Amino acid sequence: MNWLQKNGRGLLVCLALAVPSWIIGKRFPVIGGAVIAILLGMGIGMVWSDKGQAAAGIRFTSKMVLQFAVVLLGFGMNLGVVVKTGSQSLPIIVCTIGTALLLAWLLCRLLRIPGNTAILVGVGSSICGGSAIAATAPVIGADDDEVAQAISVIFFFNVLAAIFFPMLGRALGFDTTSGESFGLFAGTAINDTSSVTAAASTWDSMWQLGSQTLDKAVTVKLTRTLAIIPITLVLSLLRARAAGNEAGSFSFRRAFPMFILYFILAALITTVAVQVGIPASAFRPLKELSKFCIIMAMAAIGLNSNLVKLVKSGGKPLLLGAICWGGITAVSLFLQKIMF
Repeated sequence: MNWLQKNGRGLLVCLALAVPSWIIGKRFPVIGGAVIAILLGMGIGMVWSDKGQAAAGIRFTSKMVLQFAVVLLGFGMNLGVVVKTGSQSLPIIVCTIGTALLLAWLLCRLLRIPGNTAILVGVGSSICGGSAIAATAPVIGADDDEVAQAISVIFFFNVLAAIFFPMLGRALGFDTTSGESFGLFAGTAINDTSSVTAAASTWDSMWQLGSQTLDKAVTVKLTRTLAIIPITLVLSLLRARAAGNEAGSFSFRRAFPMFILYFILAALITTVAVQVGIPASAFRPLKELSKFCIIMAMAAIGLNSNLVKLVKSGGKPLLLGAICWGGITAVSLFLQKIMF
């Protein structure tokens, strides 16, 4: 009861913002409910500086509900399908992720971008947009302004990708009799599932391919999502080791992000269940709940963000996002050309 009294008001505020954001996001999937929620939260936060008794619940939503959402993401992962697809796409996925993270590290130093913002933009660009940011933020201790900054950058390039990638694919001469090649390209070079889906569906419509491109692109995208596991583990170890060096001790147990372990367990449960005959669609409600929880967390992050500060500091992170996106696209195209 004490917990509910402490956090209830803030949870209700975030829920009240999440519901309309979820509905609008369904109508406009390229934008997505998470972006709408964070924008609503920012707008309200500008005039509601003193959160009072709602402050604790808003903080809880931005941290713990976000981690809960990441755990639920695991129920959307069939590891058997991922492994099968990974044999073809894994080299491209590894190289594109490596390219984005290397560029983020270099530009963090060259442009003097805050380290957490650079990491979040790097993993968001290279792995799976908002989901990767949601998983990484608690691990590196990113604050709400840094998460909001990264989400804003990723959203901008999501919209561009959804609009321009089918035109780019046509200009580059991708095979129009099959969805395999463009699906692989979209699945490795576009960072968010909504934009991957939009671009792949457009390609299918352009060339009457049914759902060939969409099926390929989404499966490749799920394979990329698994990179959340090693990336967050490495980041947590690096952060904890640095803190341990300063304090004179290092604890692997404290460094390990337990919610990532639960994410892995959720994926294993889904995989085993599908193998024994349970349809994958049975886990769809949990996947949808995960998306809704992310939207709730983004509303909380928006409420705690300083919009004026984000606008003033937005140029360099946007440049970082553009360079990461360009690097990922170039590497994906190059590797497809030499491998297939």
